[in-house]
Amino acid sequence: MEMANWKGAAGICINSQNEVLMVLQGPPDDDEKKWGVPAGPPEPGETLEESCVREFSEVTGLDVRILKSADIKRDSFDNADVSVELHYFQVEVVGGELAVWDEDPWIQAIVWQPIENLETLEMADPNEANVIRSLIGH
Repeated sequence: MEMANWKGAAGICINSQNEVLMVLQGPPDDDEKKWGVPAGPPEPGETLEESCVREFSEVTGLDVRILKSADIKRDSFDNADVSVELHYFQVEVVGGELAVWDEDPWIQAIVWQPIENLETLEMADPNEANVIRSLIGH
């Protein structure tokens, strides 16, 4: 069986109070929701940077611009024949209004989380906390 390759982009937005915008999400029928940053795959013809900006807006209602590339996560899951490549970008808000869309049953909350609280959150990817902290020099 050939391995499926998934590539995507994620936006990390840190405000002046050292809080990061996090999304609580998971399957609607599952009580085990997890925190993560807005992320998703590019649409056809879209760059990873364009994907990051679009996904951030679609998920949070906020318009952002990319400040810099932050990290790349590469992983594979042999039991599922899947490889993952997720490109993280640091972004800043330039407009829009924070909103949780009723049309997306996977998203339960969007919250500015203090960076010092990341260890206490149930993260979809625990390594994401390290990527976030690296952007503030902790």
